Amino acid sequence: MAGHFEATPGGGAAVALDEVEISILRSLAVQLLELIGPGDQPADGEDPLAALFAEGPSKPPTDPALARLFPDAYGGPGGPEGSTGVVKPGEEQELRERSAEFRRFTEMDLRSGKRDDALAVVRTLDALSPAADGGAVLTLTGDECLNWLRSLNDLRLTIGTRLEVSDEDQGEEGSLYRLPDTDPRKPMVMAYLWLGALQESLVETLMP
Repeated sequence: MAGHFEATPGGGAAVALDEVEISILRSLAVQLLELIGPGDQPADGEDPLAALFAEGPSKPPTDPALARLFPDAYGGPGGPEGSTGVVKPGEEQELRERSAEFRRFTEMDLRSGKRDDALAVVRTLDALSPAADGGAVLTLTGDECLNWLRSLNDLRLTIGTRLEVSDEDQGEEGSLYRLPDTDPRKPMVMAYLWLGALQESLVETLMP
């Protein structure tokens, strides 16, 4: 089980983590929560239902990592993963307006979902009962597995953006695997690659 997830009865999964791995995962999840932000809480005396229907921002975040987590919905350079960024003449303004409208009514819910996922990571790690060596077996329910999958993906997107990782960098022959130990990016690159392996292991475990 060490280093990779294994299926558990009821559709869950489990993985053995050492003390350092637990600390890294928790720290990264907390940093992700700080990046996403606390969300808008109803003020004293404010109708909670009104807060549910509050509009979000209409412009993309200025932080590149947040812009990666919350991309524009409709094409263009700021579009979601897989978008070509090619816009026909005369369509740019229309796409910008449609993206702004979509963002205004969805980003707050998206942020809330990402916060819930990251909080689930922190809480499941905090609930562990470490052994004498500080390690523990993390056992997740089916729902918690989904929280972890989404949060691992968010962490990789965030770290990849900070590192300016490209598709060419990630293959076995890519530059990420050939960084010298003296490169200041090496610790974060190692975390990025490890999170990818952990995510892939969890996906494989949950596949029928």
